[in-house]
Amino acid sequence: MAAPPVASKRPVVVTCALTGGGDTVGKNPAVPVTPAEIATSAIDAAKAGAAIVHIHVRDPATGRPATDLALYREVAERIREVDADVILNITTGAGARFIPSDADPKIGAEGSTLAPPEYRVRHIETLRPEICTLDITTMNFGEFVFVNTPAHLRVMGRAVAAAGVLPELECFDSGNIRLALRLIEEGVLKTPAMFQICLGVPWGAPAAPEAMMFMRDMLPEGAFWTGFGIGPAQFPMVAQALLLGGHVRVGLEDNLHLERGVLAPSNAALVEKAVRILRALDAEPATPAEARHLLGLPRPAA
Repeated sequence: MAAPPVASKRPVVVTCALTGGGDTVGKNPAVPVTPAEIATSAIDAAKAGAAIVHIHVRDPATGRPATDLALYREVAERIREVDADVILNITTGAGARFIPSDADPKIGAEGSTLAPPEYRVRHIETLRPEICTLDITTMNFGEFVFVNTPAHLRVMGRAVAAAGVLPELECFDSGNIRLALRLIEEGVLKTPAMFQICLGVPWGAPAAPEAMMFMRDMLPEGAFWTGFGIGPAQFPMVAQALLLGGHVRVGLEDNLHLERGVLAPSNAALVEKAVRILRALDAEPATPAEARHLLGLPRPAA
């Protein structure tokens, strides 16, 4: 009797979050800062197996998070000059930080970045990447408040849809998924949607298998979802997301170490480790073309 045909391995989309906006510059010299560094890191991550690169920008002089359109444009152009295939996922998270002042809590203290929703998506409307993030949460984010009210999300969601960009719905707790589903019911967000389960961020859902499973079970049947944990939970959550049928995210935005006590030398090294985990569990990193098919994205223009 002939042996049954061997099933092809499941393609799993790897996203690499390159730099973020946290206070990580100086904690690991591999964190990219300038547009050239961010673009190079993206290209290397793609070569290592990332189908999607998630992009923040930083002030080249200070390393602090920035929102300059020119910086986003330079990063995107530098990547596209070398790799026209990798999928760009640009953040809209900048402009959501609020720190109440001691003298008058309704006024933001130094470090607050709260901005109008129209401002937070202007670079998406101009550059039109294939994907952008949309943070479906208002929460205590460490020591500050991360503000994304339903009204602001409606403005941003409609603008992103009008630009033809797929929003990655970042959900940091179970209530965030409830809000995302409500915005889908209202027609603000389209289906099929892309969900990101974000775990371990203070003070959201913990990076635990039970939390990921609970949030996964709240999603619409057949939804595309990916998940990650921050810090030392990054690679355990890679395995967990894979086992639960999802896709994965790694990168220096979320985790500075390759293993306990060893700083990651690059984003590519984190992607390479994630790929080893996928292959050990009989999966393969999806190519950008496979990722576009899974997400229902159009093929890029030649």
